[in-house]
Amino acid sequence: MKRVLILVLLVAVLGSCSNYNTGELTGVPGRKAYIEPDPYGMLFIPTGSFTMGPSDQDVAWTQNAMARTVSVDAFWMDETEITNNEYRQYVFWVRDSIIRKYLAVNGQEDFLYKDQNDQVVNDRFGQPRINWETPMDVINKDKEGNLKTMVYGDPSNPDDNGMGIYYSGVDQLSPRGRELDVTKLIYNYYWVDLHQAAKSANRMQLDYSGGTADPTVRYGKDGNTAKVIRPDGTQEDITSRGSFVHKDWVLVYPDTLCWIADFTYSYNEPMATMYFWHPSYDNYPVVGVNWKQANAFCIWRTNYLNDALAKQGLPLVQNYRLPIEAEWEFAARGNLDHSMYPWGGVYLRNKLGCFVANFKPLRGNYIDDGALATERVASFAANEYGLYDMAGNVAEWTINAYDPSAYVFSATLNPNYKYNAQPNDPPVMKRKVIRGGSWKDVARYLQVSVRDYEYQDTAKSYIGFRCVRSYLGTN
Repeated sequence: MKRVLILVLLVAVLGSCSNYNTGELTGVPGRKAYIEPDPYGMLFIPTGSFTMGPSDQDVAWTQNAMARTVSVDAFWMDETEITNNEYRQYVFWVRDSIIRKYLAVNGQEDFLYKDQNDQVVNDRFGQPRINWETPMDVINKDKEGNLKTMVYGDPSNPDDNGMGIYYSGVDQLSPRGRELDVTKLIYNYYWVDLHQAAKSANRMQLDYSGGTADPTVRYGKDGNTAKVIRPDGTQEDITSRGSFVHKDWVLVYPDTLCWIADFTYSYNEPMATMYFWHPSYDNYPVVGVNWKQANAFCIWRTNYLNDALAKQGLPLVQNYRLPIEAEWEFAARGNLDHSMYPWGGVYLRNKLGCFVANFKPLRGNYIDDGALATERVASFAANEYGLYDMAGNVAEWTINAYDPSAYVFSATLNPNYKYNAQPNDPPVMKRKVIRGGSWKDVARYLQVSVRDYEYQDTAKSYIGFRCVRSYLGTN
């Protein structure tokens, strides 16, 4: 009995001493097991291998895809394409942040985040942090009319002094009915170029000349000063890991005029003026967004979530991004490896004779599938993974650059061909892969294996996107 009592006391003493060294490898104490919560609006796509490429025949004889077996890691994917209302949340966030900054730099410092000593706090990039807790009382705050530059009007008109600017609708900032100048809605963001950082020539090597290392001078493995290429095409010396952090900007508002520009001699003005902002189209897929805008949206969505998680003291998650085309095809197949279409089989109608996707079913006849142009997301049945509109409605951007021979030289493990096109690159280098076909395409483009492309700086009325997020861990 005495031995048992001594043993219990010893265990209690050891358990109460968190820094007790047992000499055993136990890992860092206090770390809890992490189970990634299901992201809102996304579905889990498991790890898998599949035959990527034509399942039946290359109808147009494009010869830009070959059948081969590839494997992809597990990931989350949006259940539907990003809708107008979801994208509008991003536009509103950019709008509000710009307005808050306008008011802050013009004397309204309560729109800037301050510490307990009443000092303005900067973010990790040295920019003043915006205080999102301050109520947006624009009528009382903009006494000098600073926001008149945010709306269309005549700044030289002394009666048009910006007084009384307020939120009166989706695109309105003025009680006089003036519209928001959407060219002012610019999202400034940062991203890390891991592909340049991973190049052998860019791996950091300290300079040991003179017998000591100089941490201010870095050399690539070829012995020369390593260079990083910026998004604008300029080159700079690599001095630290921060050299691979790029700053970029993008206009966030969709190109609503694409409805007119895409179709000659066609009356689409009602869609151009109403489609993005009117509540009737809230649950329709957003269009008029080019590849760079879609990428920027993914970066904003990542920061928006991670900032909320950080405030709660929770671990961060993987970045949102556009899917690689192998992920897109794997998800579109819905675990039906050799099917031509996401719903399985080779037919475009169900047993009732109804079309099962939104596309162009007949020459000049757009409406036999139930929709003239785009349709509400999830209007047709989902595939076996629960994903909607993986064929038709709108085509979707992927993250990959387009090359007809990409299937030949890309890997079979998460195959991915990327190229960050510079402004002065020829147009052929700015092509990005789109998948899925759209409301204005014939059935051939609805096949899960068919590849097509569009230029990264081009916005179309039939191209949208959805996001993916890599899964933290394995199945």
